[in-house]
Amino acid sequence: MSAVRQLLEKRKKKAEIEEYLREKLKDAGFGGVDIIFTPIGTRVTIYAMHPGRVIGPRGKTIKEISETLMNKFGIENPNVTVTEIEVPELNPYVMAQRIVQALERGIRHRRVAFWALRRIMDAGARGVEIEISGKLTSARARTEKYTAGLMPKSGDYALQYVKVGKASVLLKTGIFGVKVKIYPPDAPLPEEIKLDIEKLSNLKLSDVKVEVVEDNGQGGKGAKEEE
Repeated sequence: MSAVRQLLEKRKKKAEIEEYLREKLKDAGFGGVDIIFTPIGTRVTIYAMHPGRVIGPRGKTIKEISETLMNKFGIENPNVTVTEIEVPELNPYVMAQRIVQALERGIRHRRVAFWALRRIMDAGARGVEIEISGKLTSARARTEKYTAGLMPKSGDYALQYVKVGKASVLLKTGIFGVKVKIYPPDAPLPEEIKLDIEKLSNLKLSDVKVEVVEDNGQGGKGAKEEE
């Protein structure tokens, strides 16, 4: 099997596991999962608002999850750990699920979207983007996007720092999809410049060289001066 195919298989398996855990741990405030494949086993880290519900009485629930990962998804030697979500408003999975629950109660999608925007930005996020898809106001499905702050669209900043969470719900008018992107408070910005104060304080004026290049008007370079 080629390396590309192996990568696709791992991502497909992770998506299936994530879907299973989202349904299994709906009442526990599921907030995502990290899966790291190692030669001696697989580390599975589950993020949840209520870790006790993930573990279950006497570890019953977490044992069921481990057995399902081995028997259904073919995960070898899964080491399952649970991490509590400290700030739910900065977790895209939690916020997407909250939006879905509000839509189930009949609250208008725009009201829910603006409420979620305020909660996420008040929690310290640098940027947020919310997409709600479905038959929002008519019989034809469409997508509405709500944004606040800064949100990288491409490059390393978008791949490494932007967190994405999705959820869906079946209403009378059809299926509604929710996608939440959050740019966390500790993520850097491309225009931010960090200065090394210690090096600047030790810098001497004699170490600085200034080179001046004059144009002679004929496309060439004139004399150079150094200070």
